[in-house]
Amino acid sequence: MAGNEFRFFLSCDINLPVTFKIERLEGKLSARKPPESGDDCTIEETKPELYVESLLYIDGAPFGLPMRTRLESGGPSYCWNELITLSTKYRDLTANSQLAVTVYDVSCGKNEELVGGATIHLFNMKKQLKTGKHKLRLWAGEEADGSINTNTPGKVPKEERGELERLEKLVNKYERGQIQRVDWLDRLAFKAMERIKERESLKNGSSHLYVIIDFCSFEHRVVFQESGANLIIPSPIASTNELVTVWDPEVGKINPSEHKQLKLARSLNRGIIDRDLKPSITERKSIQRILRYPPTRTLTGEEKQLLWKFRFSLMAEKRALTKFLRCVEWSDVQEAKQALELMGKWETIDVCDALELLSPVFESEEVRAYAVSVLERADDEELQCYLLQLVQALRFERSDKSRLSYFLVERSLCNIDLASFLRWYVAVELHDHPYARRFYSTYELLEESMLKLGPSANSDEDGFKLWQSLVRQTELTAQLCSIMRDVRNVRGGTQKKIEKLRQLLSGLLSELTYFDEPIRSPLAPRVLITGIIPSESSIFKSALHPLRLAFRTASGGSCKIIFKKGDDLRQDQLVIQMVSLMDRLLKLENLDLHLTPYRVLATGHDEGMLEFIPSKSLAQILSEHRSITSYLQKFYPDEDGPFGITATCLETFIKSCAGYSVITYILGIGDRHLDNLLLQDDGRLFHVDFGFILGRDPKPFPPPMKLCKEMVEAMGGAESQYYTRFKSYCCEAYNILRKSSNLILNLFHLMAGSNIPDIASDPEKGILKLQEKFRLDLDDEESIHFFQDLINESVSALFPQMVETIHRWAQYWR
Repeated sequence: MAGNEFRFFLSCDINLPVTFKIERLEGKLSARKPPESGDDCTIEETKPELYVESLLYIDGAPFGLPMRTRLESGGPSYCWNELITLSTKYRDLTANSQLAVTVYDVSCGKNEELVGGATIHLFNMKKQLKTGKHKLRLWAGEEADGSINTNTPGKVPKEERGELERLEKLVNKYERGQIQRVDWLDRLAFKAMERIKERESLKNGSSHLYVIIDFCSFEHRVVFQESGANLIIPSPIASTNELVTVWDPEVGKINPSEHKQLKLARSLNRGIIDRDLKPSITERKSIQRILRYPPTRTLTGEEKQLLWKFRFSLMAEKRALTKFLRCVEWSDVQEAKQALELMGKWETIDVCDALELLSPVFESEEVRAYAVSVLERADDEELQCYLLQLVQALRFERSDKSRLSYFLVERSLCNIDLASFLRWYVAVELHDHPYARRFYSTYELLEESMLKLGPSANSDEDGFKLWQSLVRQTELTAQLCSIMRDVRNVRGGTQKKIEKLRQLLSGLLSELTYFDEPIRSPLAPRVLITGIIPSESSIFKSALHPLRLAFRTASGGSCKIIFKKGDDLRQDQLVIQMVSLMDRLLKLENLDLHLTPYRVLATGHDEGMLEFIPSKSLAQILSEHRSITSYLQKFYPDEDGPFGITATCLETFIKSCAGYSVITYILGIGDRHLDNLLLQDDGRLFHVDFGFILGRDPKPFPPPMKLCKEMVEAMGGAESQYYTRFKSYCCEAYNILRKSSNLILNLFHLMAGSNIPDIASDPEKGILKLQEKFRLDLDDEESIHFFQDLINESVSALFPQMVETIHRWAQYWR
């Protein structure tokens, strides 16, 4: 029996109103009868105006008032998509609760015409609450009957169910997350289903009408239980040997005897004795093992007890504080008080561990305030590395104006880069309705604080001018969105769109050629841009037609920016932030792998900017030059150098390949192909477009390492000394990044509440996948052997002589 069968909620514990959505009417509405004489309309004028009335029945009797949708006359597909919230709560439902749905037409005449009705039970045969979409067949000309033995069941009879009904049931399971999502396979399946639907509808020509209802879903299944009941009546056990699901309402609850034992063991009277306790050799080994756990690991009861017992002797061990705070029973006032006193005396933790204390695991305001006090020690450069996650951590605070929000604003007042990025990160989250007020409070606090600033010693700009320079960034992005709309509407190829862009910039929107006042670049706030250069601006040839804009700078130079509309760049922004952070971590260990962490900024949930890096895709290079080596020879030739290239250029290429191979492996970057691997003239290779991360990939059988055959050939093949050097850089980088695994895991944990697609779909699973990539169970030497084997397996797949699995990996690059 699957373990997840025992994760459930009881209906009597859910103090929420019954909620569902009336989506649409499916089927062909039969022709209306001619209106009676005296009516104000004619047959030609009549257009059905429908509404849906829903009424809850409990044990065969109506309960509460009927609820009606708005009128809808946009046939033939009548779509309401209207959320209905009843006054009745889930805890008030009985096992025989039904929803009666009736459709009326009020298009003509004084009286409403009854289209049809249907009823649906809210609980299934297993006493589980129904969730997701349900298709109810209407009984034509009949009002929905809510009696126990209803005359208008919405369920299609078994003998009439065909392939369509079977597929719809599977789609419902898929939408509820009960069927695993495989993107490439899903797309094929849905296309096939559409063809089946079309074929079935032509063949059957069904005259039935259906109402689609979408019931509210919960994190786990909801099982019926009456308020005050101690047990769920089990399903009757048949004489056969079939398995029977038995719901245990006590699963997940605290065991009273264990809890009592824990309280006795932690008795505060033992505090005097505990002060002098020292762990034995065995206990010390156990404690050290616990301290090496990643932040995602949940401690067992015995491990918590061990740390609590030796809490006084651990106070000099700064790594132990986060683990100790996980042991505390925060609902116990005295225990929480003692824990906070010890926290104040503990050896000060590192900034990396302070980020863990801002995760949703820690709710205590004092603990979160302590974490902020540790962050105050970080310099601006380090703080900017974590700013994206610190903004997301505002979701987990107890109030809208928290210690964290004040800290972020205070630091931003002294650094224009921090101020600009904080403003953008907060502004983008205003689209997230549940937390919009929280983020707006921080936005407001930043604005108010900045407006109060006077001129600084380094700049003549006062707070008002600084704030206006940031506000003008938003005005600029709004104008760029407008330009994109105009350009997309132009019929013809890319060249015509480019001509239109330059025409707009030189004519109607000439104010963008020379700004009235310089604007701070959203990507690099210290750079002042003074206008767009029309002749150097262009459009990329792709579905979304992103703009490539050349801006003049106040210093007399220029900078190029890509502006996209219609694409969510928040995931790319996160990946590039991680590339930038990992580049910093590697350089701190004196390993420069010549990475290219180009700047990315999401300025909305479907728009943003990217720094333009002059480069060519590997696909284009191989098309024009046939090999990477030939391309590099064109820019850095050296007859005496390896493969006719300067040693510096080849070393740059090898290092950048190694850096991105390790990073894409750790972050689980998917959908790699020759069009999103770019190469600069000096040999720097880098990746773009991160639509799939944390192990997701649209192609089946992705290889563990993202290396293509052409990259290995440019190093002289798998037997060359340069390829050996590449493997050496990979292993060195992997071990350096493993040392900072806690920092990277903490940053991803803070993103758990974000709306980034590949994290939001299953945050816990995503973080565990990331943790697996670090192989924290291995020591440094073992991890080198592991990573070398990983490279060898992936590269062997690219050359002929391998077996089936490897063949599949090779297909990935085709």
